[in-house]
Amino acid sequence: MDHAASGARDAHSMPACYRHPDRETGVRCTRCERPICPECMVSASVGFQCPDCVRGGASSHPASGSESGASRPAGPPAAASRPRTLAGGTVTADPRLVTKMLIGLNVALFAVQQIVGDRFTDALDLIGRAPFTPFGPLEGIAEGQYYRLLTSMFLHGSFIHILFNMLSLWWIGGPLEAALGRARYLALYFVSGLAGGALTYLLAAPNQPSLGASGAIFGLFGATAVLLRRLNYDMRPVIALLVINLIFTFSPGFNIAWQAHIGGLVAGVITGYAMVHAPRERRTLIQYGTCAVVLAVVVVLTLIRTSQLS
Repeated sequence: MDHAASGARDAHSMPACYRHPDRETGVRCTRCERPICPECMVSASVGFQCPDCVRGGASSHPASGSESGASRPAGPPAAASRPRTLAGGTVTADPRLVTKMLIGLNVALFAVQQIVGDRFTDALDLIGRAPFTPFGPLEGIAEGQYYRLLTSMFLHGSFIHILFNMLSLWWIGGPLEAALGRARYLALYFVSGLAGGALTYLLAAPNQPSLGASGAIFGLFGATAVLLRRLNYDMRPVIALLVINLIFTFSPGFNIAWQAHIGGLVAGVITGYAMVHAPRERRTLIQYGTCAVVLAVVVVLTLIRTSQLS
């Protein structure tokens, strides 16, 4: 793939390596700025270069030694930083590993739901306060079961529900993981999911159960829009898809917890902006500091709603 063609990528994907079009990457050659995958990265004094630039640079310099034939002692290779993604994460051989693991966990727990039945789902879904039964204890987040904010993110109500969520997670999550790196991507996923759960807990009826990965996935949508804007890619496809999803979210008859979608989307936009726009010298502090602030808001919303139901 030539230099011009390497930039003609789908609006929802990271750039592909110019030598391996099937490999997405967030790292570019420091000289020609072509995208390069881990196999094509050659350590340079600053960052990484592509093989073509390395060969071109080597041919423009004389070989070791002076014209008189005296050879210079070989010194240690120039130090170079490890390959980093656009957001500062470490480049890995499998940029979709975390996405695959999240999909696997969701599918595994859905299988357990089908095997064990409603008692498994009822113990882990998001509910403010379950309807009172004279034969059982009170259940819900208001009763101190705060783990439901987390566990409900990995449960689904039907085959169609999990199918659409996992397809969205694969399509949106994979390129985003490659751009952010595993740790930052995972932080974004959980922060968005928890924010969606907290807003649902705050605004929905206390006895209304909710479950699904949609809050986290909407967070990935929001972060993807921020990333595409940062890379000056065409944002119209992802915005159109997001608008379609929001139409379904607020359409009557679909029984969708719109609070989870909106909470996840807002958290994803905020966290995603911090991930891709943080200045390099304070990047880690700003990125994870933003995650901490969003989590603090989640805690505050949860405590407010719990006090209302107590």
